[in-house]
This record gives sequence, C-alpha cells and structure tokens, in this order.
Amino acid sequence: MWLNQLKIAIVQKDMQLLDSLLSDIPTFVDTKEIESASYLLKEASAMVSSLKDETASSMIQIKKNVDFLRSTQSKNKNTLDISS
Repeated sequence: MWLNQLKIAIVQKDMQLLDSLLSDIPTFVDTKEIESASYLLKEASAMVSSLKDETASSMIQIKKNVDFLRSTQSKNKNTLDISS
C-alpha cells in the first residue's frame, strides 16, 4: 500500500503526498519490498532535486523580469526639486 502511494506521488509529482509518506515510512520485511522502496526513494529524491532546480530557474527569470520592468520605468521627479 505504502509503495503504491509512493509510486503515485512520484508520477503525479505530488509533494504533499510525498512529504506525508516520508514522514511515516513503514518497516519492510521482504527484500523485494526493500529494494523497491530504495529505488522509489532514489527516484523521489531525483524528482525533488529537479523541481528545486526548476523553481530556482523560475525565480531567476522572475528577478530578471522585475529588474527589466524597473529599468524601463521613468524616474519620478520630486515635487520639491528646484533644479529644473
């Protein structure tokens, strides 16, 4: 049951389900289940790393967009500026 839910969480990239499953890892007796769990946990780790990289890339792009938008805005002149 736990392994099936872990597979579903990985396929759907459901971080909430993955988090809840990782907080309650059962003890396995069968070596086949242990091996499956090991492979699935490695895949989950790779998925989390991939999502982290995607998020970092998105954040960098957003920062570049914000900087660009700020650079194209005209600078407001202070009303008390008597230099002109």
